[in-house]
Amino acid sequence: MALSKIARVVLWMIGALLSFSVMAVSIRELAGLGMSIFEILAVRTIVALLVLCLLLVFRPELRVHTLPRRMPLNLLRNIVHYVAQYLWALSLTMLPLAMVFALEFTMPVWTALLAVWLLGEKLTPSRIGVVVLGLVGILVILRPGLASFNPAAILVLLAAFGYAITMITTKKLTMTETTFGIIFWMAVIQLPLSLLGSDLMTFASLRTEHILPALGVGIAGLTSHYCLSNAFRAGDATLVVPMDFMRIPLIAVVGWAFYGESLDIFVLLGALIIVAGVLWNMRSETERARRLPP
Repeated sequence: MALSKIARVVLWMIGALLSFSVMAVSIRELAGLGMSIFEILAVRTIVALLVLCLLLVFRPELRVHTLPRRMPLNLLRNIVHYVAQYLWALSLTMLPLAMVFALEFTMPVWTALLAVWLLGEKLTPSRIGVVVLGLVGILVILRPGLASFNPAAILVLLAAFGYAITMITTKKLTMTETTFGIIFWMAVIQLPLSLLGSDLMTFASLRTEHILPALGVGIAGLTSHYCLSNAFRAGDATLVVPMDFMRIPLIAVVGWAFYGESLDIFVLLGALIIVAGVLWNMRSETERARRLPP
């Protein structure tokens, strides 16, 4: 049973890791074909909305989850999430893929800080540790003051901060909303935001070379979260999260193979420092939860 459980987690995580890599490459390819970030995100949202609407047609019982509830919080979550998505996608066109993914993993640092402020959670030694090691990892990756520093990296840090806010608001929404409802309203709210910044004529002039990356960014955007959610459902976070960090070396190999990006030792070293802090905090939180009375 234990081996079967581990196998399910591994398979779901392989799907998630491949999906994140496909999405990153697809965004870069569409940008190279002349599409703006707004238009790329519009394609992603349109594909997601089509899939969700098909699910509603074939599974009518899901319609109850789409009733508008807690719309102010939904609006806040999705506007912040959209800005973070935009910055993350833009950074993929300006930075090595491995650097983007490594800096994205600073999200737990910002989440720990925001949870203290917004959710009233306490700063334990391990939570302080994840913040300190996260900041050290950022300094190792960015090497501020050196010629190699790329100011575009600030975009990823801002995106990670936005994702942290999204995590906090999502936690609040899950108290009353289903996963399907949250994803549905994400697509509904974010599509107009994408279209406002898009040139609609671009969609009328799409060529055959746009089809594959467009499908990639749309489908991978859904399957990445679907696979990750199922991995967490199949196994404990202590098994899932370490595998999720495999995104960094995987995308480093993808960047090297597809775009000739060098394997920067400082990016990998900084990523390891950030990962160490996150794993320490996760282990400490797991042990603390076990000590709590049932």
